[in-house]
Amino acid sequence: MDGDSLDIEVIIGANPPDRLDKALARDVPEEASLSRSRLVKLIGEGSVSREGVVLTDTKAKVAEGDVIVIAVEPAEELETLAEDIPLSVVYEDGELIVIDKPAGMVVHPAPGTPRGTLVNALLYHCGDTLSGIGGAKRPGIVHRIDKETSGLLVVAKTDRAHHGLAAQFEAHTVDRLYRALVNGVPDAGDPRLKGIKGINFEPGGVLKITTRLDRHRHDRQKQAVYFDRGRHAVTRAKVIESFGDPVQVSLMECRLETGRTHQIRVHMAHVGHGLVGDPVYGGRRKVSPNALPAGGAEAVAAFPRQALHAATLGFIHPASKERLTFQSPLPQDFQALLDVLTR
Repeated sequence: MDGDSLDIEVIIGANPPDRLDKALARDVPEEASLSRSRLVKLIGEGSVSREGVVLTDTKAKVAEGDVIVIAVEPAEELETLAEDIPLSVVYEDGELIVIDKPAGMVVHPAPGTPRGTLVNALLYHCGDTLSGIGGAKRPGIVHRIDKETSGLLVVAKTDRAHHGLAAQFEAHTVDRLYRALVNGVPDAGDPRLKGIKGINFEPGGVLKITTRLDRHRHDRQKQAVYFDRGRHAVTRAKVIESFGDPVQVSLMECRLETGRTHQIRVHMAHVGHGLVGDPVYGGRRKVSPNALPAGGAEAVAAFPRQALHAATLGFIHPASKERLTFQSPLPQDFQALLDVLTR
């Protein structure tokens, strides 16, 4: 293999798919960020081997325990440009900055979105004071929210803040409260819910969802619920208000105990109450026009994104040790939808 390449070792797990490309797509480490199409290309280029023997057939058989080595050329560093993009700054000091991110903004540059991201905007706003500039690929970014999710995000400006905030996220001590509009209404009395693994109701009607989350077996862009693999994930959700007679959609307050990729979206879909407008996890359920105020069903169907907003963010300031809590009102599109539903 090329001495400048990065060797990624993949150990094939139990019950592998019947061909090399599918097995690698399932078992390659998530941090490698290798799509199945990229893996197929790498196999064709002779970059995949087993026990020193190059494998060039995507349909080659593999077995549990096989060690597959993938030689990947180092990714080119994206030139992250500072861009004068307006930011809604909720709080800022010498250590950190809290942003109210609009829906539609990507947090970090990637090959498909090298510009127009939150990091591009922060580089312009903060200059060279962001943590990790010149080394880290995600300068100062300790957590993310999805492109089409709006709301609060904290970014470190110093190494001290970066390490302090990262430790709090790892320890699950950061307070993160979201508002979500979901299809239907989770009801403790619903017998259907009692048959779904990983859920129970706590006092006060709080729905607790406890599962593991990992990449979907067949779609690498999605996450899925598992109980035998993946990362521990806990969401608590409570109904704030329901709309329709019978109920068609509900406004939920969702509190993250853990912060996994797409966690709220996947968990609410798991219990059969996917987010309104979610194109990935099946949130575009038809609602009954007769059950909602005039224009309500149309407004729900037309909502262009997952109805999810990071409304509250609380943490200990890494330098002052003061407890900080920030609130963000619902964005205009989300509030407008609620206004239609409450006519």
